[in-house]
Amino acid sequence: MEQKVFVYYTEEAKWEEAEALAAHLQIAATGSEEEIREADMVLRLDAEGLSLTGDGLKLRGDFRKMLPRLKHNNLSHESVVKAAKLKGFDGRPTVVDATAGMGEDSLLLAAAGCTVHMYEYNPVVAALLSDTLRRALEDPDLAEIVRRMHLHEGDSVKALREMAEKLDRGEAEERPDLILLDPMFPERKKSSLVKKKLQLIQQLEHPCEDEAALVDAALQVKPRRVMIKRPVKGPFLADRKPSYSITGKNIRYDCMIP
Repeated sequence: MEQKVFVYYTEEAKWEEAEALAAHLQIAATGSEEEIREADMVLRLDAEGLSLTGDGLKLRGDFRKMLPRLKHNNLSHESVVKAAKLKGFDGRPTVVDATAGMGEDSLLLAAAGCTVHMYEYNPVVAALLSDTLRRALEDPDLAEIVRRMHLHEGDSVKALREMAEKLDRGEAEERPDLILLDPMFPERKKSSLVKKKLQLIQQLEHPCEDEAALVDAALQVKPRRVMIKRPVKGPFLADRKPSYSITGKNIRYDCMIP
C-alpha cells in the first residue's frame, strides 16, 4: 500500500472492531489524534460508520443519497439499467460487477431486480463498501435491494478466469448473465467529471494496467453481455470495438456480445 493509512477509532467501544480491520489491512490502529497526523489518509471508525479522510476530503458511502434515483420512473432512465436490459429474459439476471468501487452502479442494478456479485481488489475500498452495505441493510428503504448485493474482495480478473474454467469443466452451476466493467484509466484522472470524493479512491487505486486481460477474462465467462462503462468521448477499452453502445450525457456503455 503506497499511502500511509491508519485506522482511527474515536471511542473505546470501537477498539476491537478497529483492531480487526487494521489486522485485515495490515496497517496500524490507533485512538490517538496525535498519531494520525502522520498519516496520508485515515480510516475513521465512529458511531456513524467507516469513512476515509485525507487532503481535506472525506468519503463515506451513503446509499440513502441515491434513493431518488432508485424510484421506478427514474431508475428506468439510468444508462446502466438500459444497458443491462435483456429482451425476452424471464428471471432475475445475475450480474458480476468486476470493478465495484463504491458500489453505486451495483445498487442501481440491484434496484432494477438483478442479483449482483461485486468484486473490489483494493482492501481499503472494499472495507468502505462493506460498511456502506452494512448500514444500508439496517435501512428499511434499502434493505431489500442491498440483500441482492454480494461483495467479494479480490482480483476480479483472477476470479473471472477461475469462473470460466469451472464453467467449462461443468463444476459451476450458474453462468452470470451480465458482466460490468468500469476500470479507472489515465484519461479520467484529470477529468472535470471526477467527483471530489473519488479523488481519495484514486490515491489508492490505479488505472487498469492490462485492459486486454480484463476484457478477455470477462468474455471467457461467456455471459449474455459484457457492459463497459466509459466517458462519453472516451476510447474503447483495450481498443475493442463493442457490438453496440448506449450513450448518456456524460457516460457511455459499450456492450459486447460474446
